[in-house]
Amino acid sequence: MPSQVTNYICPNCGGPLHFDSEAQMLKCDFCGSEFTNEEAAALFDEKNAAAAAQGTETSAETQTVLQWTPEEAEHMRAYSCPSCGAQLICDENTAATSCPYCGNPTVVPAQFSGSLKPDYIIPFKLDKDEAVSRLKQFYKGKPFLPSAFTNGNHIQEIKGVYVPFWLYDGTVGAHMTYHGTRVHTYRSGDEQVTETDHYQIVRQGTVAFRHVPADASSKMPDDFMDSLEPFKYNDMMPFDMSYLPGYLADKYDVTAEEDSQRVEVRMRNSAESAIDATVSGYASVVPELRNLNLRQDHISYAFFPIWILTTKWNSNNYMFAMNGQTGKMIGDDLPVDYMKFFLYFAGITLALMAVFGLLLMTR
Repeated sequence: MPSQVTNYICPNCGGPLHFDSEAQMLKCDFCGSEFTNEEAAALFDEKNAAAAAQGTETSAETQTVLQWTPEEAEHMRAYSCPSCGAQLICDENTAATSCPYCGNPTVVPAQFSGSLKPDYIIPFKLDKDEAVSRLKQFYKGKPFLPSAFTNGNHIQEIKGVYVPFWLYDGTVGAHMTYHGTRVHTYRSGDEQVTETDHYQIVRQGTVAFRHVPADASSKMPDDFMDSLEPFKYNDMMPFDMSYLPGYLADKYDVTAEEDSQRVEVRMRNSAESAIDATVSGYASVVPELRNLNLRQDHISYAFFPIWILTTKWNSNNYMFAMNGQTGKMIGDDLPVDYMKFFLYFAGITLALMAVFGLLLMTR
């Protein structure tokens, strides 16, 4: 019986294949063989189609073995690894992962069936070594950072994730008026005269938007994902599953309709700012009328590359993320380990006391 998942393994040596961000091809971890998208399609399209046909539902038998409650089973999935037979336990949105036993990159093709298939993908351009290097730079100069953050093994846990995004095209029609003033001063005899001219300023026009992004995953904080922009759309490619092996991926669980409101606010604010910027050369400008009409033209579905590390400290979660295309890094405010702080200054105090003691003894 066909499996519900596809393992991406090298046809030459059986080693795991991953998408290499430098070569922009699938590459074998063992023998170094490389495969283009076209070659990968020839190798895996038939397997992906067979796996997609199996869907993502977990059988009642598997649920019993795993001893899930009905509530847990509703949001979890168990797949059998085609390579080693181990059970892969995932949530209902997992689209790409790896087997924890044999390490083979695994894709769930049914998560890309029909309307679930993304239109576009921006492949990873920066690898894990670059992500680790930039994370260390982010930590640099913070001597009182808890060891949980700087532990080498922990830093190596940084994960490459394809995050689902909605991309919105739209047009904002604007009719805006302002009250503006210009002031000039001159002398008339012994008097200094100040004159103020008043103007009604009118702006009409349209502002077009293309591919305004909004993350479509409830797991990702919206402010983090917004802060990782901009993405360079010249690297955006038609979606292909061969970009996924070696990385994690979830399908969307926030609908385009649910994301649309905050995107509309963003479009309106951007349109206002763009039109406001055309009003210049006045001593003062006061907006009077702002009439904005937004029309959404098209929505696309895309995967964008993000490197993510989450650290738990004193019952709080801290997230660090890097744009896997541009290298832009963001993170939560870093905590202070006050024990390190105390020991550091205690050491300085003891050293100073020792110096003063020596000075007193030599007098």
